[in-house]
Amino acid sequence: MTNPLLSEENFEKTRPIRLWAAELKRRFGRPPAYFIRTFGCQQNDHDSEIAAGLLEDQGFQAVASPDNADLILFNTCSVRENADDRFFGHVGSLKPVKKKEGPIIGVLGCMMEQAVHRDRIYSSFSHVDFILGAGAMELLPQALSQVLFEYGSKEPLDLTDQEKDAFGPGLPVRRSQHHRALLTIMTGCNNYCSYCIVPYTRGREESRSYDLIMEEARSVLDQGAVELMLLGQNVNSYGNDIRKRGEKSPDFAKLLADISQLPGLGLVRYMTSHPKDLSDDLIQAIGCYPQIEPHIHLPLQSGSDNILARMNRRYTAAHYLNLIEKLRASRPGMTITTDLIVGYPGESQADFEDTLRVMEAARFDAAFTFIYSPRVGTPAARIYDPSESPLIQKRFEELVKLQNEMSLDSNRQLLGRTVKVLIDGPSRKDPAILSGRTLDDRLVNVTCPDRTSSHDLSGGSDQCQAGLFLSVRIDEAGSFSLKGTALDL
Repeated sequence: MTNPLLSEENFEKTRPIRLWAAELKRRFGRPPAYFIRTFGCQQNDHDSEIAAGLLEDQGFQAVASPDNADLILFNTCSVRENADDRFFGHVGSLKPVKKKEGPIIGVLGCMMEQAVHRDRIYSSFSHVDFILGAGAMELLPQALSQVLFEYGSKEPLDLTDQEKDAFGPGLPVRRSQHHRALLTIMTGCNNYCSYCIVPYTRGREESRSYDLIMEEARSVLDQGAVELMLLGQNVNSYGNDIRKRGEKSPDFAKLLADISQLPGLGLVRYMTSHPKDLSDDLIQAIGCYPQIEPHIHLPLQSGSDNILARMNRRYTAAHYLNLIEKLRASRPGMTITTDLIVGYPGESQADFEDTLRVMEAARFDAAFTFIYSPRVGTPAARIYDPSESPLIQKRFEELVKLQNEMSLDSNRQLLGRTVKVLIDGPSRKDPAILSGRTLDDRLVNVTCPDRTSSHDLSGGSDQCQAGLFLSVRIDEAGSFSLKGTALDL
C-alpha cells in the first residue's frame, strides 16, 4: 500500500524529526526511542499500532519502559472512569522527570476530545507537550515537528481541532503481533446510548470503503497474518452511511463473508455488534463460513426493558433472546459473550432481577461486567445518584458470582475434548507454557511436550510457534481460562 509520508510535501514536513533523530544518534549512538501506553479498546490498540508505524518510519525504535524513552505517548480511553484515573496517575508520575531535555510527552485519543479533560491537562499537567484527538494518528508527525522546532508556548500544543482523516489511507502500521492483524472497517457511533461517551469522542459513524478494506486484508495475509480482527464501534451498521449518500456499499454480512473466503485466512473475528442491527443475513453468514469465528460479542447491558429503554438501546430482552436462539441454531456450539452494566441510574431491584433472568436464559459463556460509571456530557450522568453505591456493589457481586458459575460450567463442557487453538506466544507467568485462544475465543494455556523454556516464537524450529493452529486436549477448566496439552507435534 502507498505510504503518503513519502510524498515530497510530507518529506519536508517531517524533516525536523529526522534532524532530531540524527542528533540523538550522534550524541548517544542510538536512534530516538519511543514508548506508547494504551488504554481502552482494540480500536485504541490499532491507533497505537499506526502511531508506532509512523514513528518507526521516521527512524524511532520502541522501548519497553518509559524510563528509556525520548518520546512517551499516552493513547487514552474515556469509556470508564478507572481508565481516566489510571491515565492521569501515569502522566502525573512523569512530572518530576520532565526536565529541559527530558522526554517529549504526547497525549492522544478519546479523552482529548472532551474539553473537561483538555482543561485538566492545561491546568495541572503542563509538562505534556502536545495533545491529539481520537483517530488523528496522521497528525503525529506534524505535532512532533512543531514541538521540536516551532512551538514555544509553555502550554501543550493542541491539535484536536485539526481536520483529520479517520482512516489515514496508506499509513504505516507496526503490528503488535505478526500473525494477527487489526483492521478498522468503520469508526464512530450513531446510537447515542444514554450512558456512553463514544459518539461524542469518536463522532458519527463513518465506514471505510470496501475496496480499501479488502486491499489491506489481502496485504496483511500476504505478509503472513492468519487471523484478522475487524474493528468498529458497531460493525453491524457497516456501510449504512455510504448507502445513505446514494453510493453503493455492501453491508457487514457481505463484507464478512467476502473476507472469510480470502486465500491464506485462518480465522476472522469482529468487534463489536449491536443487537438492534444484527441481521438475519449476518446470522446466516456466521453459520455458513467456517473461517468466521464461532463466537459473537453481543452487549446486552441490562435485561430490564425499562432500563434498556432509558439507556436508548432500542431493543427488548425478548428480542435479544430471540437473536441468541437464531445464532445458536445457525452455528451450534458457538460461544456468546456480552457486556453488563449494574447500577444504571434508577435501576430497581426488579430491574436487576430481570437482568439475572435474562442471563440465566442466555447462558453467556463469558461477560464483561461493570458498575455504571458516569460520563460527563452524557444524559445518564445528569441523574446519577452516588448514594446508592453500597447497594449497587452488592448487586454487582451477585451478578459476577452468577456469571462466573456459568462461565465455569461452559468451560467444563470442553474437558477431555480436543479443540483447535491459535497460539499467541509464551505465557507471561511461565515461558514454558504457551497462551492462545480457541476458535470460539476462549483463553487456553497450552503445554507442549518437552518444552521447557521460551523459544523464538516468530519462526525457527520451535513447533509451537505463534500463529500456528494446534490441536489441544483440554485438561483443566476455570471460569476465565482453560489448560490443555498440544497433541499434533
